Amino acid sequence: MSDQAQAEQPGDRRAAPGNEDGGHGLGGVHSWLRDLVVSVAISAFIIIFLYQPVRVEGTSMLPMLEDQDRLFINKIAYRVGDIHQGDVVVFQYPRDRTKSYIKRVIGLPGDDIRIEHGRVYVNGAQLKEPYVPNRYTDDKSQPEMVLAPNQYFVMGDHRSISSDSRDFGPVDRELIYGKAAFVYWPMEQVGVVR
Repeated sequence: MSDQAQAEQPGDRRAAPGNEDGGHGLGGVHSWLRDLVVSVAISAFIIIFLYQPVRVEGTSMLPMLEDQDRLFINKIAYRVGDIHQGDVVVFQYPRDRTKSYIKRVIGLPGDDIRIEHGRVYVNGAQLKEPYVPNRYTDDKSQPEMVLAPNQYFVMGDHRSISSDSRDFGPVDRELIYGKAAFVYWPMEQVGVVR
């Protein structure tokens, strides 16, 4: 037997079969369970394929992200789109793929990167970095390098304490699996990651 839907006509006040008690009987429970199962399935799909909750461990992304912040990462963003300079990404640590890091993309494949006393230059132009407050800068330098195809140069916003591409080198594209999207906890930190 198949489910049927019938359009209600103006003035038609007949109850659907099995709903004589206002939807509180077996039909109401069936409907409620169906809605619950559909909601759980949609939520699981979103978490498994689109968004994943993660927890920040450490302070290398201050002031944008604090230690123990909870956020959602978009897992499909880079399957259908490109990685851009300035994106905050989550990736497998190149030296131990069981660990994940979160950093900001500074250089894209083919970019010429150099750092002079904390000032970052990309393709010869100094990078404007409003996300790095003066108190989080450092005085490190790095010789000029050109990124290979499928390599990204990443850095933490708290430059003086961040372990990033200055230490472990560029990150291969295959290791980047998500884009930081939205902080959901704690409440005072709630908002879009920029």
